[in-house]
Amino acid sequence: MNLSIFGLGYVGTVIAGCFAKAGHRVIGVDSEPSKVSLINSGQSPIIEAEIGDILRDAIADGSLRATGDAAEAVAASELSLLCVGTPSQPGGELDLTYIRRVCADIGAALRGKSARHVVVVRSTVLPGTIENVVVPALEAASGKRAGAGFGVVMNPEFMRESSAVRDFYNPPKTVIGADSADDAALVARLYEGLPGPVIHTAVKVAEMVKYCDNIFHALKITFGNEIGLLAKAAGVDSHEVMRIFCEDTKLNLSPAYLKPGFAYGGSCLPKDLRAMTWFARSRDVTVPVLNAIGHSNTHQIENAIRTILAAGRKRIAVLGFAFKGGTDDLRESPVVTVIEALLGKGCELRLFDPSVNTARLVGANRRYIEQHIPHLAKLMVASAGEAVADAEIILLGNINTAYHPALKSLTPAQRIIDLTSSGHHPDTSAAYERLAG
Repeated sequence: MNLSIFGLGYVGTVIAGCFAKAGHRVIGVDSEPSKVSLINSGQSPIIEAEIGDILRDAIADGSLRATGDAAEAVAASELSLLCVGTPSQPGGELDLTYIRRVCADIGAALRGKSARHVVVVRSTVLPGTIENVVVPALEAASGKRAGAGFGVVMNPEFMRESSAVRDFYNPPKTVIGADSADDAALVARLYEGLPGPVIHTAVKVAEMVKYCDNIFHALKITFGNEIGLLAKAAGVDSHEVMRIFCEDTKLNLSPAYLKPGFAYGGSCLPKDLRAMTWFARSRDVTVPVLNAIGHSNTHQIENAIRTILAAGRKRIAVLGFAFKGGTDDLRESPVVTVIEALLGKGCELRLFDPSVNTARLVGANRRYIEQHIPHLAKLMVASAGEAVADAEIILLGNINTAYHPALKSLTPAQRIIDLTSSGHHPDTSAAYERLAG
């Protein structure tokens, strides 16, 4: 295909060379004459393994050239890939000056172009940027409407400096966010033959995925460093600890626990986190990320309480209040904390959980109810149907198929608030809301 690549920094230079090597005809565009000159002389404007040889070969065989003329590049291409910088401003907001400038240049070039053109954003931008910045700028400069006069696609990059060429050829995934299936298919052709899944999704999802990736990488680094500090304070080999930790690809390095849902609870996670943060304080070790976990969990519970109370309805059925489905353990259940708060606000509650039966409970679970929440036993009913009868809000606290018949019987006047991470519920007439989006 014929490609124009706007911005010849790390991302733009690497993909210009790699796409040219793959057989596409590429025009690199940059406002800095020095970068244009370097590319056209077969030299790299960046220090990056392998890219120098790739650029030299591409210039030699005519598959790559560079220019400062945006109109020339747009006229000679069918896709324009935006790789310009989006630096931080002092308060953390992105500086979108270069995005706006390039969109204005591309839009002006599109004004006189009859063939359909697709603009592909590879720069890292916050959700809503394409809708609120890129599309309006292109439409204003071109006099055309997005979708009809030109296409816009979000295609975030997942390359790391110092290994960008290797990452280009071995992507973990390729994400294409588009409103048009035809535009998405056109962009997908660029990556034919590369490994990893090609994922088609909504534009805003594609915008946010890159942030999710990078923030998680930052979290992993910080988590590893804080565990290292604690291990050192305990006289433990931190690298051996983390080596063993990484052996678990079922729960630790896996999709487990990463679905947005509700707060954690139970007899292990809260207790173990408190013990380790106490240990850190006792050894004068600062672990701000670990300390923040409990505060964030509390915020999730408070957010649920606010959401329920904001509905302005007092009759509430709670389906599932053990800390997770399939257990009778109520210790530090976040749903129990929500129930306590709602009772304090004068709500009328009925509780049902097929795994929780006070007549059968023994040991720690029975003691927990008797000592901490004896009044909740009086609110428990024998079935999900009895719980939801006349309820204005149905709160799903954990997952259990025993709730499905009752949920199917709900009316449009009733409302479900789902605290679980599953998002799976039977067809129902009730309004449905998942707490975590």
